[in-house]
Amino acid sequence: MPRSVPHIGLALGGGGARGLAHIKILQVLDEFALKPKMIAGTSMGALVGSLYAAGMSGHEIEIYARELFSKRTELLKKLYGNRPQKWVQLFNIRTPSILNAEGFFQMLMPADLPKTIEELSIPFTAITTDFYTQEQYTVSKGPLIPAIAASSALPALLKPVELDGRILIDGGFVNPLPFNMLKNKVDLTIAVDVTGEPARLGGKAPNSINALIGCSQILLRSLTDAMVKLDTPDILIQPKVGRYNVLDYFKIDDIFEHSTEAADDLRRQLEQHLNKQVA
Repeated sequence: MPRSVPHIGLALGGGGARGLAHIKILQVLDEFALKPKMIAGTSMGALVGSLYAAGMSGHEIEIYARELFSKRTELLKKLYGNRPQKWVQLFNIRTPSILNAEGFFQMLMPADLPKTIEELSIPFTAITTDFYTQEQYTVSKGPLIPAIAASSALPALLKPVELDGRILIDGGFVNPLPFNMLKNKVDLTIAVDVTGEPARLGGKAPNSINALIGCSQILLRSLTDAMVKLDTPDILIQPKVGRYNVLDYFKIDDIFEHSTEAADDLRRQLEQHLNKQVA
């Protein structure tokens, strides 16, 4: 008896460089020929999720990520290449934030990425935080790059994004793992939490910027734990990438290696759910 294909909702959480683990999870979905009916992403989850929603395969996203992060020189070439955004527009030393978020992601993302969310192959929602109302604000239509930038705009690193008449910052402050946006809309909800397991005791004291970034990750983890206790997705995948810092993008090979166990976990759980539908 042939398997029926469930309608899948995919939620990809925030976590900076740890979010590279999402790519290995997407490759498992490709193995099963399962395309999500909708994707919700926060921060790095929004970035990776938008590429997948645009029609790139997990393998293609991995190739693109490796080209960016295998060598620092390659990333610099990418940023300095023939892009409309100029370097001077990326930096503003008069504000606490270092980089212009929209300009940065415009230079970082593939040149042929769709310009609007409506042009994506899969319905997509980016989770952001409205700075002034201190509430979640979801972006599921309109220009794509500003939505990704807003979802990823961690204060002190990336400038807040003005969109839809709002000032928006990183969505992790309100919803770091947005599986609740998919509940009751699909047959099977898959959530990927990349906040990682707690680090071991000890270690040297962080500098100011690392302390600030680290505090945001503590918040992400605490919120995610609280959300999962209240409600759980059908499948929860948690790659063991807590040993990596938010900015450890150049440790991409190691992050992929430590995502293997989580990918195997998804394979097992998908088999179980698909077999239940046949039985």
